[in-house]
Amino acid sequence: VSRLNYFEVPNFNRAISDYDKFVSLLISFDIELHFLPKDNSTSIDSIYTHDPCVVSNNGVILCNMGKKARLAEPNTMEDYFKSIQMPILGRIKAPGTLEGGDVVWIDEKTIAVGEGYRTNKEGIKQLKHLLSDQVENVISVPIPHWSGPEDCLHLMSNISPIDHNIFLVYSRLLPVPFRKYLLDRNIELIDVPDEEYESMGCNVLAVAPRKVIMINGNLITKQLLEKKDIEVYTYDGAEISIKGAGGPTCLTRPFVRS
Repeated sequence: VSRLNYFEVPNFNRAISDYDKFVSLLISFDIELHFLPKDNSTSIDSIYTHDPCVVSNNGVILCNMGKKARLAEPNTMEDYFKSIQMPILGRIKAPGTLEGGDVVWIDEKTIAVGEGYRTNKEGIKQLKHLLSDQVENVISVPIPHWSGPEDCLHLMSNISPIDHNIFLVYSRLLPVPFRKYLLDRNIELIDVPDEEYESMGCNVLAVAPRKVIMINGNLITKQLLEKKDIEVYTYDGAEISIKGAGGPTCLTRPFVRS
């Protein structure tokens, strides 16, 4: 637990049960699911499949993880994607680091990338090069120190796209220029209240425009979303999300969207 910086040891049986229910929820939206095969080189962190790669229209970019305990995960991803004939566009190489949780697609030609303890300037530079024929704008967004280098704080800890023109955010941890940029693009921002940030109210998974999955218990955020005619579905994240600081977005890696 200390090596992985978890808040508490997950209860294995409850975690398995909660994960199965989360999977059933995804299936209820007619989503085709793929599961990575068992790999003894990875840790429990590997349930957070969003982080080891970035997916673009031209193929998968394998990350170089900023968290050393997760360095083996991109190789596992590479083996699986090759087995299903998904093209590999490239890989982030040392000294560059990049984690998928720091990459947010604003639109098809614009991405924002958090620069902090998990993703560094060199990693962003390499990502920009790999996406040069697809992406016109790469916005580097400084990530605050917050709880320190061992903590899991990605850009997606503070921003979740709900639809093309509406994002869920925690403004207190967003740089002013980036927040203003979103507003200048006429993107409506729904602010997560302070009391629901630590319980991961800001981490929601959009399974369709204005249809999201979030951890249960964040009632204020849920009501704020529903007031905007957004459908909200919840799951029990006590074991699989809260203890490892990985919400529904972290638990999934979308690689084909219709």
